[in-house]
Amino acid sequence: MSGVSNPGTSEQAVRELAASVARDRYAPRAAEWDARRIAFPHEERRYLGSLGFLGISLPEEYGGSGRPLADSLIVIEELARHCRPAAFQVFEANTGPAQVVNLLGTERQKRALLPKVVSGEATIAVAISEPDAGSAATDMTTRATYADGAYTLRGTKRWISNGGEADHYLVYCRLSDEPGAKGLGALLVEADRDGVGFGEPERLMGFRGIPSADVIFDDVVVPEENLLMGAGGFRTLFTAFSIERLGNTTMSLAIGQEALDRTLDYVQQRRQFGKPLIEFQSIQLTVADMTLQVEAARLLLKRAVDTAGGGLPNPLEVSLAKCTANEMAKRVTDLAMQVHGGNGYTEEYGIERLHRDAHGWALAGGTPTMQRIRIVSELLGRGFDQRG
Repeated sequence: MSGVSNPGTSEQAVRELAASVARDRYAPRAAEWDARRIAFPHEERRYLGSLGFLGISLPEEYGGSGRPLADSLIVIEELARHCRPAAFQVFEANTGPAQVVNLLGTERQKRALLPKVVSGEATIAVAISEPDAGSAATDMTTRATYADGAYTLRGTKRWISNGGEADHYLVYCRLSDEPGAKGLGALLVEADRDGVGFGEPERLMGFRGIPSADVIFDDVVVPEENLLMGAGGFRTLFTAFSIERLGNTTMSLAIGQEALDRTLDYVQQRRQFGKPLIEFQSIQLTVADMTLQVEAARLLLKRAVDTAGGGLPNPLEVSLAKCTANEMAKRVTDLAMQVHGGNGYTEEYGIERLHRDAHGWALAGGTPTMQRIRIVSELLGRGFDQRG
């Protein structure tokens, strides 16, 4: 199967390739990986790399294809419809921490890390949240102290997707005594450095196949060339994080679209009281509401991506898209479960798995509540102190 590295490959061809891989290779295995909480296999990650999916929106000089961000979102959407763990690999490489390294890292960091990410040889996870710093990210206490050409890192990170699985961590930490965001920056930390440890794997409602665990840094010595962003660069880091939120939005969109498509098939085939479910007006109204919500999320995502072009997206448009898509996925999968009746509550039809994962993506990358606060801040051009 050919990949997407050819710059002449059309957007539609990218979508068709991703859809076929999702449908033929991963759909038959996704339910088992979910039920048994099996992490996405390394050989499958390398397979995605061989297709060019892991570097589709990373520069050619590091092994990528240099295609628009929109193309990586297409791949994420098609894979996520059937297998979120597969889509997550593309998400992390093209919209997650690897993309942050591409945008903000040094040339040395890019050459050391990005080719390995593109091939599927290595992964990078982002470590932001802490036991006492989730939505209030600037309360983080993980600290790196500089001396003699190296940083000594100490602290604990929580809710780390790919925690214990990733080869490298992009660690947001406190680099100076300046209060709040002014003292925050980021280091790249290899998973095999002395002092790096991991908590027990989380047993989450959804997100199965995407490991999650605490990452513990116990006086980890990190060379100064691993500094990605110095103290005071937190806002720049979070501007780049807007790209990850577009990936998150796409995950939610894929879940909602798949739930809608499965429902459309079901209501035309399932018969009650002597006729197909779609003949009942209440079902028609429900399907129409599901469609309205999915299409609204799709259009908001498209606007945010189109406005960004080849640069960083507009934070307001990202928050509008993410909040809408996250809540859409929860509502649409819930409606799908209702329309499927008892069948929707079984694992056989896959609706309950979509619903569980919908809640996970609404929590990740900034909850809908925090996105609403961000929306008002961007509209008014001012921040709000949530501590009062």
